Amino acid sequence: MNEDQIIIIGAGPAGLMAAQQLALKGFKVHVYEQNKAAARKFLVAGNGGFNLTHSEELESFVQKYEAEEIQNIVRSFDNQKVIQWLEDLGITTYIGSSGKIFPTKNFKPIQVLKAWLDELERLRVTIHYDHTFLDFDDNKVYFKNNDQDLSVKYSKLILAMGGGSWKKTGSDAKWVETLTHKKIQITPLQSANSGYNSDVKFHQLQGQYLKNIKVSFQENHKIGDIVFTKYGIEGSPIYYLNRFTRKHDFPVTINIDLKPNLSEAEILDQLKETSKISSVLKRNLKLSTTAINLLKTLDKESYLDIKNLAKTIKKFPIEVLSFRPIDEVISTAGGVAFSELNFNLELKKFPDVYCAGEMIDWEAPTGGYLLQACFSTGFWVGNSISNS
Repeated sequence: MNEDQIIIIGAGPAGLMAAQQLALKGFKVHVYEQNKAAARKFLVAGNGGFNLTHSEELESFVQKYEAEEIQNIVRSFDNQKVIQWLEDLGITTYIGSSGKIFPTKNFKPIQVLKAWLDELERLRVTIHYDHTFLDFDDNKVYFKNNDQDLSVKYSKLILAMGGGSWKKTGSDAKWVETLTHKKIQITPLQSANSGYNSDVKFHQLQGQYLKNIKVSFQENHKIGDIVFTKYGIEGSPIYYLNRFTRKHDFPVTINIDLKPNLSEAEILDQLKETSKISSVLKRNLKLSTTAINLLKTLDKESYLDIKNLAKTIKKFPIEVLSFRPIDEVISTAGGVAFSELNFNLELKKFPDVYCAGEMIDWEAPTGGYLLQACFSTGFWVGNSISNS
């Protein structure tokens, strides 16, 4: 047993992965978590479909991350290694129709987490719950446990406290103030994997879905399903466009292709066959009721002009006004700037202090990419420390 004490703040996927790698190498690992249980955001995410990574070919996979640093880290502990790691825990997986990797039907999120925690217990990792992080210095980290303040010495400290979304799960980003006070550059946290607030005229479509459509912004596009809400639109293709629209000032216009498998000319040919437009839309083009209802938000002149209608079916414009509030979204963009970290994800201003997971300045779309990067950064930090 290596007697150097490793302290990890945060019992989420990144922190637990770092703990496992270090414990496997014989380090004494203590994880401190402010909640009463581990990985609450991990479990909440599982309620919406528990995709743990994606089966996509690696070089295409890493392009989902804009930050080159994260691309390299994901390559080091990639989707295939995550699948193997899960199998080692006794968790079998399968590939869904969209390419996402899920645990097989007999494994619920809580069972996956329990298998992981059981393995950490076997490796003698100690998890301390109800410990709220306050601060750290060159050799100690400070907590509040109930009404008691305490300090703990560390040889290495790993900060894995997550982003700023879903505060009810513990991701409250209070660490931002602490690190900013220490002159560590933090890229401001922003909503990511967020729905858009849009023009009020689409609110009448609340609860209705568009399936297998293509959503585009400039040269960026994604096929999938979206849903209209009381404030705008949600869905994985919408989340995918977040990082591209974020570079522009709102409002911006995104476009929806309601019939991706047909060209504008083919659609126009169908519309020319009869004057009964609604019949062509439903029977010939087989557009959904929601798609037809969307087209009927056009003014009468635009709807009855078949050339304009064909063009609009391929490129229906929706002006989006803003993202949803951070606390409502799946994840956040921003965090500790890579310029503050060395190759090992160690803070340059505080040697022996490392960062992992969503608190670093990277983002990714949903579909397994978020969890993958959390697993990968935890593995990277754990491996870096054990090899140093």
